[in-house]
Amino acid sequence: MTTDIGKDGHALPEGLRERWREESVASVWRRPSDWYHPAVDALAVAVLADDDPSRPAWALGRARGEHGVGIGETLDDLVCLYRSTGRPVPPLDAVRALNEGWSDAQAALVTAGACVDPETGLPTQQYLAVRLAETYLVAEQDDVDPAVHHGLTVVDVAAGHVTGLMRAARSAAVGAALRTTFGTGYPMATLGGGVFVVLTRTDDGVDARLAELRADIAGRCADIDVRISVRQPVRVWVEPLPETHAEAVQRLSHLARPEPWAGIPRPAGPPEGR
Repeated sequence: MTTDIGKDGHALPEGLRERWREESVASVWRRPSDWYHPAVDALAVAVLADDDPSRPAWALGRARGEHGVGIGETLDDLVCLYRSTGRPVPPLDAVRALNEGWSDAQAALVTAGACVDPETGLPTQQYLAVRLAETYLVAEQDDVDPAVHHGLTVVDVAAGHVTGLMRAARSAAVGAALRTTFGTGYPMATLGGGVFVVLTRTDDGVDARLAELRADIAGRCADIDVRISVRQPVRVWVEPLPETHAEAVQRLSHLARPEPWAGIPRPAGPPEGR
């Protein structure tokens, strides 16, 4: 087999990187100009040599996270690599390592609050998408419908237009109630505007937890000024996971409610990244 030398000095089977890039750019990658990174060569070599892909996959995931690539696009790109070698899906260890690398790249942002909502103390939507990706890969490896074991518990506490201190007080109360009820073993996120989502397990007494959550929210929002900003009763429901990770991420986007800036000049955000 003929080889060429990648930009990082690795011997790379001729044409693989190009096939991978073409597959990715044609189907999932948003900006062709920023696809290449030296980490792609190391992962390609490991895949073709049937070596453990964990370390190079972690490095690629970290590189993608550092460059502002979303987790969905990063995972889809990995699938394109394996598809380019005739394999329909990547192995779980490669996916997990890629996710961990991407998550590590986000750690500095989490520490600075960029991936944590400051009012609730909960992760944001994109961080939950990482955990959902792991759930879908495990379901695929076990050859089961992801909805058999997991669901999306949606909590909607919004009652009309609320801004300023009342919104912050409500958000802090609900965030604390979610953490107390579910704990760290349940990935959760705020979607904005009083909507929250928890990735729950179908075999773990969800109904009892939801009753506990409603009571906790009511207790934390007993103050009259805060109570009028909370839906009575709090709306909670469980949705089965869609068939694919992409559909689950899309569902989160549909559930997301932007904060009510109507009639108020919205502060300028950071310049568009990627």
